[in-house]
Amino acid sequence: MTTHLHTAAGTPPPIRSRRHRLLPQPPSARRRKGWNTAWGLTAWGAGLFFFLPVAWMVLTSFHSETDAATNPPSIAAHLTLSGYREFFGSATGQSPLPALINSATASIGSTTLVLLLAVPAAYALAIKPVRKWRDVLFFFLSTKMLPTVAGLLPIYLFAKNTGLLDNIWLLVILYTSMNLPIAVWMMRSFLAEVPISILEAAQIDGAGLLTTLRRIVAPIAAPGIAATALICFIFSWNEMLFARVLTGVAAVTSPVFLTGFVTGEGLFLAQVCAAATLISLPVLAAGFAAQDKLVQGLSLGAVK
Repeated sequence: MTTHLHTAAGTPPPIRSRRHRLLPQPPSARRRKGWNTAWGLTAWGAGLFFFLPVAWMVLTSFHSETDAATNPPSIAAHLTLSGYREFFGSATGQSPLPALINSATASIGSTTLVLLLAVPAAYALAIKPVRKWRDVLFFFLSTKMLPTVAGLLPIYLFAKNTGLLDNIWLLVILYTSMNLPIAVWMMRSFLAEVPISILEAAQIDGAGLLTTLRRIVAPIAAPGIAATALICFIFSWNEMLFARVLTGVAAVTSPVFLTGFVTGEGLFLAQVCAAATLISLPVLAAGFAAQDKLVQGLSLGAVK
């Protein structure tokens, strides 16, 4: 009777047992879970596949030249810091610091100029598009279709006639022009996600273009700006062809300095691995510091 009254009043009947049999998952849920597991294992396998050469390079940098040249290479060889001492000039007395400073100057300077030029250009193409803005973007992209080596001789002759050979500021200008098209493309896609209503409200409040870019657009598009800056920094830091041809002593960069370990006497593998590990650290540190904004920036607009 009590159970009947509770049921009639809308209250569920009392639970008679604390043991509940779990309902089996539907086949679609089990298949989805299996696919997620398979894709997760595939992603981990791909990550390890791309990480193994880097790990092998770091491990080889701690081996002696004799152990590094063995075939097959010895994993459990004795560890030493001789490769790093050679990189810092323990035998030759040649310090890598000038080359690292030149690379930092060219990379940071060109990335700063690229952002100063790309953000206003992308703002004009995204927020207030000009006529035939798609043609403008295609023109920017077409400048990347020319092979780099095709423009090497004219640039060399220009630098020679103007006295800019072995000048780090020439590399800053070249890296800026090389990275500007891709930066405009990236920033345009990021700035297209900025709500127009916020910009209109700022204009009503009397904000000018510079104020709008600095105080409204920049904070909203910070992940995109960070992703663009990091990519431009990596491209500038790793560039070697122009630096190899246009520099000699004063403006030599770290990739060019790295090739100095490949001599006529042979390839000093442990020294090359030690130099490559240390030269890669600034890029890895920048990527690690901006990893959250990098992921947000590269995925911005991918999921609606």
